[in-house]
Amino acid sequence: MTERIRIAAPAGVAPAAQYSHVVAATGRLVAVSGQPALDENGELVGRDDPAAQARQVFANLSRCLAAAGAGFEHVVKLTYFVTDMAHLPAVRAARSAHIPDDRLPASSAIQVAGLVSPDFLMEVEALAVLPETGATA
Repeated sequence: MTERIRIAAPAGVAPAAQYSHVVAATGRLVAVSGQPALDENGELVGRDDPAAQARQVFANLSRCLAAAGAGFEHVVKLTYFVTDMAHLPAVRAARSAHIPDDRLPASSAIQVAGLVSPDFLMEVEALAVLPETGATA
């Protein structure tokens, strides 16, 4: 298992309700590019529907992580790019379907003027850490 230390609120830093301030991990890094709400055929899922887009984004992240031998339990950082901060509750709901509240990764949320397609409401990228292969205890 990946050795991980989570610090929800370091001394002198205001507590965070929706993420961990610090996650330290050792192992192999897996970087997943920002995932938009496209299905396996490249078709948009959820035009004008933040909840549907968020569910598709997290489904895509799950598939990308699995391709690298990882899962959401290995994610140490998520970065959310949203065209409107009002979409964050939908993103958090989709995230909660994959990551329990007691294992929240470090996170950043950035409002952007636009994404590669004007129909994309969000894009999420992930960093995960897997145990090093051949590591001994």
